[in-house]
This record gives sequence, C-alpha cells and structure tokens, in this order.
Amino acid sequence: MIADSLPDLFGNIIFKTWIESNNRDMKEISVLEQLAYVGKRGIGALEYHPATSIAVGDTININEIVAVLSQVMDQKQHVDATHLDHASLLNIFKIGTSAGGVRPKILIAEHKVTGRIIPGDMVHSEDYYHYLIKLGLDEEHRYSRELVEYVYYLTATHAGIQMMPSKMIDERHFATLRFDRQNGRKKHVLTASGLTGWDFKDPKVSSYEQLFDLALFLKCPHKDVEQLFRRMVFNLVFANHDDHLKNHSFIYDETQDNWGLAPAYDLTYSLNPDLNMKTASRALSLNGKRTGIVMTDLAAIAERYTIKHFKRTLIEIQEAVDFWIKTAKEQHVPSRIIEAILKNFSPFS
Repeated sequence: MIADSLPDLFGNIIFKTWIESNNRDMKEISVLEQLAYVGKRGIGALEYHPATSIAVGDTININEIVAVLSQVMDQKQHVDATHLDHASLLNIFKIGTSAGGVRPKILIAEHKVTGRIIPGDMVHSEDYYHYLIKLGLDEEHRYSRELVEYVYYLTATHAGIQMMPSKMIDERHFATLRFDRQNGRKKHVLTASGLTGWDFKDPKVSSYEQLFDLALFLKCPHKDVEQLFRRMVFNLVFANHDDHLKNHSFIYDETQDNWGLAPAYDLTYSLNPDLNMKTASRALSLNGKRTGIVMTDLAAIAERYTIKHFKRTLIEIQEAVDFWIKTAKEQHVPSRIIEAILKNFSPFS
C-alpha cells in the first residue's frame, strides 16, 4: 500500500529534475527518502514522518507551470535543470510528484469564494475545491488528449458511471475533483495494486475477475459490483485498453468502517488515433481473453458475480455511443480523430 504514495512515471521525471537542480544524483535517493519528501502531500490519507521540510508555496499560475513543464518534458532539448526557474520547479515538484500516472498532472486547490488557486499540498479545507489537473502541453500529438478525456467523462456519466465532477480549464486542461479530499477531510484511497500487492504490469494477475473478487473480499455492497461491471463494459465498448489494476481504486468510509468502490477515473481512449491499430490487447483480461471478447464472455462474468439484467447495462452503454459522437462534435474534437476512435469501438450484438 505504501507504493501507492510513490511517484509514477511523470512524477519520477519531475523528482529527478528537482533532485538534480539541488546538485544531487537521483540514484542516491532511497525509497524512504522519497516518502519523506511525500510527507503529508500524498494522494489518499497516508502521511509519512518525519517529513522533509519543503518551502511553503503561494498562489500558482497554471500557464507558468505549463511553460516550465514543457521544458522539463521536452527530452529533445536536454534542458539543464539549473537553468529552470527554481521557484516554479519547486512548485511543480510539490504538486506534480504525488499524482500518479504517465501524463503531466498537478494537484491544486481553488478557493470556493475568491477563486484563488494555491498548490494542492497546502490545505485540505472545506473552503476549497481540490482538483487533479491533467495538463495539456504542446506535445507531438496533433489533438488534445485532455479534450478527448473530457468527452469520455461526459459520456461515462451519461451512461451511469460514477465519476467526480470534472471540467476543462482554458479549453486546454482537464480538471477533476479529487475523491480523496471530501468535506475538508482526507480519505483513505488505495488502488487494487496497493491493496493487494498485485503488479499491474503482470498479466497473470491482471484480470477483471481479480477486481470483482477483491470487491467481494472487501465486503463492498453489491451495487459496487454492478458498477464495476458497468465500467468494464464501458471500457470494452469505448476502447479504453489502459484499464490496469492501478486505474481501479477503493475508498475507506471511516464513519461506517467499510470499503467501497471509488469513483471511476482515467476513462479515455488509450490508443493513438493517428495509428491504424488492427488489434490491441487489453491491460485486464476478461474470461481469460484480452482480445476477441464476445457476448458469451460478458454473460459468464455476469453469471459468476450475479449481475442481473446485464443485457440492459450493455444496451445503455452502447446507446451512449451516439451521445459520444454528438458531444465530441460539440467540443470541436477534430473529425479525423472522431472517425479514428470510432473505428476501434467494440459494439456487442
């Protein structure tokens, strides 16, 4: 479970840049020292003591952060960290290393009354909205992945999938409210990998059956099992192949002393629409398959986990395809991207 607090691919790039800007070698940094830097700033409610003291930030400018990150992430330029603005890099280190995943993202807090934006590591007060923001950088992609994810969010919620309220910022950045910060309190949240120790890159343990069994082991209510089935069908139909074990989490309710399925996240098109993908293998298998999944496979999962009216769920998800097309056009997703993504959707008859 402690591994959930450690930086992921993007966070490690920022961590390395920050460490090198302080004239240290990343190879010298132990896992324990990384956790000391995490301190009280991590996702979820776990905190690590004694924490390494880091200067307190102030208000932040997202455009400034994007400009600095563009330098950090542009491997072709081989930017020397010592040439970056130290204060900006510090802010990114504090609010960009705690959020997991591959893509550039930061944690911020927005005051509910004044709209003032501060680093997300400073408070967990009810006076603020707490956001995770996926930043739209000027990358090699010729379309906005953040906008595509926003269309997926609108479609998923339309199809009955529970997600945190989300929005676009400056028509460029995808912002979603954090479910680990609610009512001014930190909430314990752990991924399926963090709860079990399953390696999300290991195909032997990467299956939807593992997730269903974990939900049952945690005594989650049956509505959570049905919700997990709905998410599984959505990922199948809408070609989200990056549905690995770290992209499914469970949240602890301290008032009831029980665990439940956390709201869905990272629901988006996971392939490159500029490439002609003939066959793509899923991160999670279903009924022993990662490709060529058919109705009988869904029926087998539904029977095993007592999902009543599973065909109704399938119909509702598939009917959302028209909503996705309509929403993508309204959000001005390029037509070539819409057409390319549609080719990889997997309807069931």
